[in-house]
Amino acid sequence: MADGRLTLGKRGEQIARDHLLRTGYTLLAHNWRCPLGELDLVMRQGETVVIIEVRTRRAGTEAGFASVDARKQAKLARLAQAFMSARELDDAPCRVDVVAVTFNADGIHGTLSHAEDVLVW
Repeated sequence: MADGRLTLGKRGEQIARDHLLRTGYTLLAHNWRCPLGELDLVMRQGETVVIIEVRTRRAGTEAGFASVDARKQAKLARLAQAFMSARELDDAPCRVDVVAVTFNADGIHGTLSHAEDVLVW
């Protein structure tokens, strides 16, 4: 089961990355890791560094956005700070977004939703 979730999650990240690249974002990092954890995608939109948390779900399961609770938001904020410091981007504007990718029961991509600046939720 874990392998199935991992595969689905990686497919969701790829779909999110491809969508964002098509809409004008540029990729800075993918699966960036540090002692605090991992960032799925780090992209740039204009001058803004955008931390992207990808939440992949099967239809009928918990919505991706609902899974980004206060604890997860705090972790994303710490990870964003770590990335910005590691890349010496402390003066650049930064925001954290969530992309929710949902697959239908057959495992075929169904929907993609993008919420910007989630740390103000």
